[in-house]
Amino acid sequence: MPVTHLSALFTPVECDGDVLSVNNLHFSYPDGHAALRGVSLKLCSGDKVALVGPNGAGKSTLMLHLNGILGGKGEVEIAGMQLTKENLPAVRAMVGLVFQNPDDQLFSPTVFEDVAFGPLHMGLPEVEVRARVDSALEAVRMTNYRDRLSHHLSVGEKKRIAIATALSMNPSLLVLDEPSAGLDPRARRTLINLLRELPITMLVSTHDMALVKELFPRTVVMDEGRVVADGLTMDILEDEALLNAHGLEKP
Repeated sequence: MPVTHLSALFTPVECDGDVLSVNNLHFSYPDGHAALRGVSLKLCSGDKVALVGPNGAGKSTLMLHLNGILGGKGEVEIAGMQLTKENLPAVRAMVGLVFQNPDDQLFSPTVFEDVAFGPLHMGLPEVEVRARVDSALEAVRMTNYRDRLSHHLSVGEKKRIAIATALSMNPSLLVLDEPSAGLDPRARRTLINLLRELPITMLVSTHDMALVKELFPRTVVMDEGRVVADGLTMDILEDEALLNAHGLEKP
């Protein structure tokens, strides 16, 4: 379905982009597929923003640009620092990226080792590493799991530990890809409560429109590599023409 460009109906939320600023970002895969076509986006401190759109809209591609896993044409700044080759290690420490499948992120024998991995590779002293692990596990309510075997945990528990691995880096921005996918109702509710309480700027890609309605004041809609709407969630969810045009359902 061709994109119906409706962004003019929604004035982007006023923000100077002090945490995230993406300006005119373009990216094509080696096969020539243009995944991002001039994406611009700003997030301010404390924003919790949902990123929605159909499969193939470019959401995951955009997220992989925010810490330099992919690199296109355009500008990306995190907390005022431009994403360049020279700044890549510092930017990656500021962007906590949590993948849809936690098994892509958890590879150490124990929970403690998984959460400590990032701080250890930053060269931090042991006392600081332990303090960061304790703080991250407390934030996701998993303090008692520090000595557990990561691969023995449930999907919901693994997702919370994956978030802790990102939080242990003290990021400026937390980026999550489909965090509620594959969760049973109890684990999903636990995750929603956790995300609500985390005091961090957050960009979350999801198909869970009920999650969007409940948790995110602002929603950005992408389709065919473009931002087609950016505004208050309550306004976007009430526009059935917009939702239908971009493969979304009203919750």
